[in-house]
Amino acid sequence: MPTPVPNDLPPFHPSRASLGQPHAGAHVGNALAGGTVAPRPFAATVAELRRRVHGAVVTPEETDEYDQARAAWNLSVQQRPAVIVVATEAADVAETVRFARSAGYRVAIQATGHGIARPADGAVLIVTSRMDAVSIDPEARTATVQAGAKWGAVLAPAQEHGLAPLLGSTTDVGAVGYVLGGGMGWLARHYGLGSDSVRSFELVTPDGIEVHCDALEQRELFWALKGGGAGSLGVVTSMEIDLYPVSTVYAGNLLYPIEMAVEVTRRWRDWVAGMCDELTSSVVVMNFPPLDIVPEPLRGRSFVIVRGCWSGDLEAGKTLVDEWRTWRAPVLDMFGPMPFAMSDAISQDPVDPMPAMVTTESIDELSDELIGIIVQSAVAAPGNQPPLAFVEIRHAGGAVRARSAAAANDRVRDAEFVLELVGVVMDAHHGLALEAHLRHTRRKLAPHVTGAAYLNFTEGTEKQERSASAFRPEHFARVQAVKAALDVENRFCHGVAITA
Repeated sequence: MPTPVPNDLPPFHPSRASLGQPHAGAHVGNALAGGTVAPRPFAATVAELRRRVHGAVVTPEETDEYDQARAAWNLSVQQRPAVIVVATEAADVAETVRFARSAGYRVAIQATGHGIARPADGAVLIVTSRMDAVSIDPEARTATVQAGAKWGAVLAPAQEHGLAPLLGSTTDVGAVGYVLGGGMGWLARHYGLGSDSVRSFELVTPDGIEVHCDALEQRELFWALKGGGAGSLGVVTSMEIDLYPVSTVYAGNLLYPIEMAVEVTRRWRDWVAGMCDELTSSVVVMNFPPLDIVPEPLRGRSFVIVRGCWSGDLEAGKTLVDEWRTWRAPVLDMFGPMPFAMSDAISQDPVDPMPAMVTTESIDELSDELIGIIVQSAVAAPGNQPPLAFVEIRHAGGAVRARSAAAANDRVRDAEFVLELVGVVMDAHHGLALEAHLRHTRRKLAPHVTGAAYLNFTEGTEKQERSASAFRPEHFARVQAVKAALDVENRFCHGVAITA
């Protein structure tokens, strides 16, 4: 009998292409409950999978290829999948999901390896990094983006036509994964989150069936995927997104002495009150490491930074930023006209993998007391090393809030500010100290924050435990209904935790 489904979702039937292995639903259930994970596939089963897919099928015995394919961007994450499929096309993904279903394995998905919620231990890991095709339609102002493409591959050709996607703070992140988590970038207050730009998805369901979804077809599934379904509702193999007329912006950074961190943060809070939507900005307490890759004037030093991107009239943007220059000359002024193609220069995020810990909070009001707690969390005590790499407060509101009512992850979008705290794990001992510091900081923040988590700023256990906080209860129930219709066994349990 077909599984009941909400609204317009059709019933999804059992797999239409089995690999001929006995179904192992019982031990999948144990695996999902945290018990015994499924054993590695038998050699004959893997051989059959290899015959059915065009991409690479990698097992733990192939040490070098296996270690490369399973690697996460966050080097703190170690995972041991039962088998890895490096897909080259949507058909590979569908065959792999059918294999996992018939053989009784959980399914995890990875493109660039950012934002892993649960390591793929004992699961079938689908790596989409080779599915990286991008096509731009300048007349329609759209881009079609495959699952493994990074934002750089979208931004560069779009900018040739004076257009831009709603990417994040770095072009080195996978576009699809970013959008599925919402996607808050330097155009967010002007145009919304990355998920707001999606016109359609191509998806492989947990039954291994390829479906198209948009605002008219499979609309409930489409709604849930836009900010609510990263890694949990199937495998998105491509998406079509809107592009926006952005070519040159007034953007960059103003660096002030770290001793002014509280003063600058308070002034920034007052400055952004009632700010035009064309400006998306943040204030950052940044502790630059003493490494050769850091420019000499910044190396090993700490600053408080006002950064942002104005996507309106350039002279109007300069006038706004001049208010800071008139107030107090920065130590380093890196704000000015900039081709949006160079937007990486705003945040200057690292591109090399590193071991890190990250946490987040949403904030309605930045009180003086809260600002003191945030600054204290990142500024080193005399004679000590800084406890965090950086703490950033991003200004939301604008189009982020204006479009929240219709979005799945509506609760987190209603906040005025989003806080991110990031630390780099130097070694195991430091990792324990860093974890304790973040936990202690979150306890101090608790009376001042909404409790909603922007899930793209979470990883690991925290992403799983705080998944529900991004949604209002009624929206979370809708997402759960979609999940229940598509994935009764919770085979896709390595992404956002939305199972009832």
